[in-house]
Amino acid sequence: MTPGALFVARRGRELDGHAFILAALQAGAAAIVGELAVGELPDACAEMTIPYVQASDGAAAVGQLAAALHGFPARKLVMIGVTGTDGKTTTCSLIHSILRAASIRAGLITTVNTEIGAEVMDTGFHVTTPDAAAVQGFLARMVAAGMTHCVLEATSHGLAQQRVAACEFDLAVVTNITHEHLDYHGSLDAYLKAKAMLFDSLAFAAPKTGVSKLAVLNRDDDQSYEYLRERLQVDYADYGLQSSAATYADHIRSEGAGTRFDVQTDGKRFSVETALPGEYNVANCLAAIVATRNGLGIAIESVKAGIATMRAIAGRMERINLGQDFEAVVDFAHTPNSLRELLRAVRKENAGRIIVVFGSAGLRDVAKRSWMGSVAAQLADIAVITAEDPRTESLADIMAEIAAGCAKMGGVEGETFWQLADRADAIRFAVGLAGPGDVVLACGKAHEQSMCFGAEEYLWDDRVAMRAAVAERVGKSVPVPPLLPTAAAFTGSARAELTGG
Repeated sequence: MTPGALFVARRGRELDGHAFILAALQAGAAAIVGELAVGELPDACAEMTIPYVQASDGAAAVGQLAAALHGFPARKLVMIGVTGTDGKTTTCSLIHSILRAASIRAGLITTVNTEIGAEVMDTGFHVTTPDAAAVQGFLARMVAAGMTHCVLEATSHGLAQQRVAACEFDLAVVTNITHEHLDYHGSLDAYLKAKAMLFDSLAFAAPKTGVSKLAVLNRDDDQSYEYLRERLQVDYADYGLQSSAATYADHIRSEGAGTRFDVQTDGKRFSVETALPGEYNVANCLAAIVATRNGLGIAIESVKAGIATMRAIAGRMERINLGQDFEAVVDFAHTPNSLRELLRAVRKENAGRIIVVFGSAGLRDVAKRSWMGSVAAQLADIAVITAEDPRTESLADIMAEIAAGCAKMGGVEGETFWQLADRADAIRFAVGLAGPGDVVLACGKAHEQSMCFGAEEYLWDDRVAMRAAVAERVGKSVPVPPLLPTAAAFTGSARAELTGG
């Protein structure tokens, strides 16, 4: 650490930051913030002569301190937070596009990237909300650049770990809440409580001139709607695909690769066109419409223009086209719900077979593995099970759990599903099976730039792998993906250890 810095000690899941206070003192810390009382500190801290402040939550303190360091930038911005299990990044991007169509200078922070004016920055190898110091730094840069609004994707980890502390939200939006991240949160109730933190914060954030606090809820989502509505201390507006919602969609029809639908709200009806496919994206559009129209009073024409001009997001139904006679698509679907909705949407649009490549992450929610296998067996024609960040778990065991879900729904290994440990091989195999009019989907990694085996991150990009497989099929030459520990050319005992083989 830098001499003269403030050191914050937090108790984590695996390490206790208070054990590093002495090292911080020796490195020249000017002050310490910790969660323990002075009398509870390690004996080595007994002679500490610099200021020590006890905080009830060290993680929240980091957010507040970072905000103070930058002059509390969120207080100078209209802050729009979006949470949920699936569709967060798309909904954030839709809101951002609508704001820009309305000539509002808005920044964007998602798990894919951060946008400040013309500058676009990646957020890292694996996707979640950036840490509190980074978030406050981005907000400060937005203020300096003359931004007036910010759209921020708030993951459950980001909320539970206080990465969005001091963000002073004005609008909170939920897409849906389904089975995910129970490995971290421990239970569905704890997961719901983490998501609800975004909505709870509306009641405590300081009011801003010309902006009323508003919660935007998904009327169709049984898991979140009543739970969040009952604990709200601010006004709310809801949306859905059913007429029970205050703002709802009907006459949904596919047009080419996009969708057109009608919106009914407040006695008004208008038509919306989007390049995004599927009913799940209609729901994302509705969330963005309610947030911007009900929450910020943006005109319908700007809402329609913002949705119409937004194109596909990296790794979300991203098509790879090298002139082949089948569809090749990369998507982030990595939960049972998102995989189900994706496969249903693709089935509506394509008469050919659906061939899906996917896996499930190690050291994460184990209950969803068999479930995702069942979803694939029910809704796809062929499933190819492969690696997706196995980390320190046995990849063979993870794949076997998914395969059991496939078999449970009548899948037959070697006929309707296969297990191929190497992700490049799996994608190549799926592409090799495709016939005219078929669709090959690579799900779960999307835009992510690495895959974790053991404790090491290996460079990886599904889009590169899909492009290489399609190019090989049509006789073209493109860059190939880097080798993973599962590749046949990857030798040594480490390969067997990391893959469980």
